[in-house]
Amino acid sequence: MDVSSSTQIPSDLSTPPYTLWQLVLYMLKLGTIGFGGPVALVGYMHRDLVERRAWISEADYKEGIALAQLAPGPLAAQLAIYLGYVHYRILGATLVGIAFVIPSFFMVLGIGWAYMRFGGLPWMQAVFYGVGAAVIGIIAMSAKKLTERSIGKDKLLWAIYLLLAVVTIVTESEIAALFIGSGILVWLWRYPPKIFTDGKGLSALVALPIAPLTNTASSETLIQIALFFTKAGAFVFGSGLAIVPFLYGGVVNEHKWLTEKQFVDAVAVAMITPGPVVITVGFIGYLIAGVKGAVVAALGTFLPCYLFTVIPAPYMKKYGKLPAIIAFVDGVTAAAIGAITGSVVVLAQRSIVDIPTIAIALITAGLLWRFKKLQEPVIIATAALIGLGIYPLLHT
Repeated sequence: MDVSSSTQIPSDLSTPPYTLWQLVLYMLKLGTIGFGGPVALVGYMHRDLVERRAWISEADYKEGIALAQLAPGPLAAQLAIYLGYVHYRILGATLVGIAFVIPSFFMVLGIGWAYMRFGGLPWMQAVFYGVGAAVIGIIAMSAKKLTERSIGKDKLLWAIYLLLAVVTIVTESEIAALFIGSGILVWLWRYPPKIFTDGKGLSALVALPIAPLTNTASSETLIQIALFFTKAGAFVFGSGLAIVPFLYGGVVNEHKWLTEKQFVDAVAVAMITPGPVVITVGFIGYLIAGVKGAVVAALGTFLPCYLFTVIPAPYMKKYGKLPAIIAFVDGVTAAAIGAITGSVVVLAQRSIVDIPTIAIALITAGLLWRFKKLQEPVIIATAALIGLGIYPLLHT
């Protein structure tokens, strides 16, 4: 089946072109070897599930991206949960969400154990030096592909895309109100009179629940961890490392659970492990209160994003085919991809620090452009070895 036919597959097929277990296994694999953070992960899902396998339609993918950007929490995890919901509803969303998150959770648990056992892991910064630069090349190519396939030739969508890219670069944050405003702008631009005369589009949009913008551990410590990380998952908007400033303020400054160095190492763990970047909360939780702390921190962070996805999902499926809602989703999608593109620049400012890292990023992008079937884990492993070799020579 060619790529163009994949966009015509309706989400209400009585017999989806794949089984639930096939999707669960795919997400388990992606959570295990999917490096690059949210920008790369959402790109992999589009490439594999929409283009190559034609399991998910372009329309359903766009709805998932729009919903994930309108709600707080980690972008890639929310998109995965929504894609699980498309054909298999609550069971699909639940199993897919667990499959996507659990591999990287066990990885950070193991790293946390080694970190505590050996009094820190000095090699992590060296690995991050190489991997961080390669990740920039990977996410730059992912952003390029998403842009080409989602924005099209619509001048208004391009204007929104460019505006959000610039805003993200300048502010180094993702402003939720701009996503909503972009959707409303495209909605009103395409259907100005009809929306307000028959009321259907307006009532459908109002029906969509949008999130408000707004070692052995003691029970008291675990409660504090639960409350803090639930707050992080429920109220922090933006993908990837957007949660880092919030975590820093609470973990280092307010509660003093970790030192500055431990927190920097936690951010490095986020970048050198596959799966959702936010899973570093498991590493932080482990340093604070062992396995119990890791479990509580991860549940506190990911449970809100699960609820913010499955609760509005039925409304998105019910009203998502209305022309007004399609226009709204197109606007939010253009804004989201613009913000994703802008985040590439923001992350590059932190990872591209000298000539070797520039070279790693450019070579990575060039290889992915030239060899379409080149697997990202091979690039990540090579970049890690380069980092281990070069970093000590440059920082002695």
